[in-house]
Amino acid sequence: MAKKTLNIIESAYRGVMEEQDDTILWLLAAMKGAGAEHTIVLRGNAVNYAVSGQETTPLKVGTWQQTHAPRMDKDLLDVMQNRGMPVYAIEEDLAARGISREELVAGVQILPGKRLAALMADFALVSHW
Repeated sequence: MAKKTLNIIESAYRGVMEEQDDTILWLLAAMKGAGAEHTIVLRGNAVNYAVSGQETTPLKVGTWQQTHAPRMDKDLLDVMQNRGMPVYAIEEDLAARGISREELVAGVQILPGKRLAALMADFALVSHW
């Protein structure tokens, strides 16, 4: 049986223009497909992933254009709905960025920062990305 892993994602938008997705979200989805059990906590700038309806203008360099811009909100919906991973966003980090509950992707749970340590206690492994 797979060990339950809590994944805290804080660094946001690493390589998303080149790869069209967040490397860690992609990795967690792939690992889930192999039987791993993951939960995600978004904190810091990564709470921006939870904003519904994001649009990114495709990147253009010279004559080359990235035609598949990242859609972080859709990636979160995928891990929650299709892969069964719970996703939390730290309440204080949302507030610091002026993000309201109404702007969030459906299913993202709000977690007060002071509850993070208690949540960690429920997992065999904790990774910080």
